[in-house]
Amino acid sequence: MEQTLQASHLVKRYGKKEVLHDVSLTIEPGVIYGLIGRNGAGKTTLLSILTAQNTHDAGTVTYGGQPVWENEKALADLCFSRELSGQILFGQNTYKVKDYLLAASMYYPRWDKAYADQLVQRFGLDVKKKICKLSKGMMSMVTIVLALASRAPITILDEPVAGLDVVAREDFYKILLDDYTETGRTFVISTHIIEEAANVFEKVIILNNGQIAAVENTEDFVASFSFVSGREEDVDAVTAGHEVLHTERMGRQKGVAVRAARAVMERAAAGRDVDISPVSLQKAFVYLTGEEAHHETA
Repeated sequence: MEQTLQASHLVKRYGKKEVLHDVSLTIEPGVIYGLIGRNGAGKTTLLSILTAQNTHDAGTVTYGGQPVWENEKALADLCFSRELSGQILFGQNTYKVKDYLLAASMYYPRWDKAYADQLVQRFGLDVKKKICKLSKGMMSMVTIVLALASRAPITILDEPVAGLDVVAREDFYKILLDDYTETGRTFVISTHIIEEAANVFEKVIILNNGQIAAVENTEDFVASFSFVSGREEDVDAVTAGHEVLHTERMGRQKGVAVRAARAVMERAAAGRDVDISPVSLQKAFVYLTGEEAHHETA
């Protein structure tokens, strides 16, 4: 039975620093989510709390209405796959790839060994090689194999493509979509490489300074931004009354990013000489969370 993973009013502190502030989030079944945020926004902390790999100071995390913490039944349905580099520091210098995957097979009740073997072969992984001797790219591939072969109904990957080149990244997203089409399982993918993943994400979660800035259908989110450029007086007239997130100037020319749909801007631009351009997911993210965003009302 498909279950919902839900966080309600989460607060997390490290010492005196609060890194998550009243975060509420619902992960619905059968959706590919993209989690994006700047460095230090709290992405890994949030994901580790959702999967009971980290504690929290306030709030609740439930799966199917039951608390996740120390709940074996819930944890059996959750997989959080993250970079291996930090885990190697715990004295596991003799751990080989095959040992790591064997341990995963015992931890995840739905482990698909045939699928794991298929992915190992596809990625060209040497299972006899020690984890500590792997390149960053190979480490990324091991975390991907673990995540996908876990067959966990909710599978969370933290920066899975960080060490991969562009060809391998494209291959990963193809494999992911093939698996999603076949199984319909839920994926949450945290990444800094936004643009090439934009078409994969059905929904996007924007985390900014420890708070949820948006959880929206990706297409709808992107469509809610426009970039208007032209003579300054025309741009100001067209964008009047709309939230301006970013401004660029060159002489008497001006460009502004606004939180308004393109159709709305086109109606406002009737009779004025301006260009109205769509905005990419990456640009929308930068405009919404970047330091230069000043959120004026034109």
